[in-house]
Amino acid sequence: MIAQLTNSDILEKAVAGVRLSPEEGLQLLESHDLAALGRAADEITRRKHPEDYRTYNIDRNINYTNVCTAVCDFCAFYRSPKSPEGYVLDRQVMLKKIEETVELGGDQILLQGGLHPDFPLEWYEEMLQEMKQRFPSVNIHGFSPPEIYHFTKISKLPLEQVLTRLKAAGLGSLPGGGAEILVDRVRSEITRGKVMTDDWLNVHRVWHQLGGRSTATMMYGHVETLAERIEHLERLRQLQDETAGFTAFICWSFQPDHTDMAEIPPAGAFEYLKTNAVARLYLDNFDNLQSSWVTQGLKIGQMALLYGANDMGSLMIEENVVAEAGTVHHLSLEQIRDAISNLGYTPRQRNVFYELIDDEVKSVVPQSRQNLPLLPIVS
Repeated sequence: MIAQLTNSDILEKAVAGVRLSPEEGLQLLESHDLAALGRAADEITRRKHPEDYRTYNIDRNINYTNVCTAVCDFCAFYRSPKSPEGYVLDRQVMLKKIEETVELGGDQILLQGGLHPDFPLEWYEEMLQEMKQRFPSVNIHGFSPPEIYHFTKISKLPLEQVLTRLKAAGLGSLPGGGAEILVDRVRSEITRGKVMTDDWLNVHRVWHQLGGRSTATMMYGHVETLAERIEHLERLRQLQDETAGFTAFICWSFQPDHTDMAEIPPAGAFEYLKTNAVARLYLDNFDNLQSSWVTQGLKIGQMALLYGANDMGSLMIEENVVAEAGTVHHLSLEQIRDAISNLGYTPRQRNVFYELIDDEVKSVVPQSRQNLPLLPIVS
């Protein structure tokens, strides 16, 4: 009988570049030694990113509609098709939002909405075409897999054809929204009328086969087990092995206020940093991990850069979905840059493809990464 590895053995294995098994990933996620997890995750991050900078981007989340045919117990944003609180943004309003984003130095919009029952595929194509015509240099990071899957049902067209048409109309990259936990048991319990695991993954698979890039996400801390968090990471790792199309992974904790799952206590900073660190250890084929300061706030968002993340995420000029759940953190560009530089790194602006796009680099003297303390966080 083979003796079970200790947590230290597993961490040494991960740091040495040996792929972890689901069982080993689960053992780490069950651990409470946050400092050890953080040290190992940070060592992997520094090996993948030995440069003396850490990145951020500037974009705006434009939610073109909150009308949605799906029923998600965890979502405070959506409204049913018959709700008087439902809206669809006027096209000129959306264009004005993009203009404001460009004026603030942004190069991208995050375009997402509900699953609206009335709009044909042509409506989305025209929206993309108008945006690209007015702002050809702005990347449209748009339409989560649930939306794309919904478009195939509305149009009665194959997935590849839908994605090909959207790409031709101006879609630049695909966000990882609507992943929640990529386990059908969990998805069936917290949502109705929404894409299931295999189809969520297949949207990304086909997009990658068409030459597109996308991000992957996880919303944890609700009805899933720790083993199901690892199953989620495993499904992402398998698809990344197959396509190499994901640019980054982002995790955040479920925000329960104003949802139908408000009785679930929110996961705290300890759980966030632990999950982020284990994701860095497990997702060996992902180059980038983003911090989630939008849900965690400035200090924990900054700490994530010591627990596996190499990117502070977006300035997020506008955010509506998390805000509807009562979690509202606002950071200025100066705060984001200071959070990076205070850890001894140079802050650099990048695009969704992790290409540096800033014109001028402000020098800082990097501190020794070996000597920065990793202190346990009590949630």
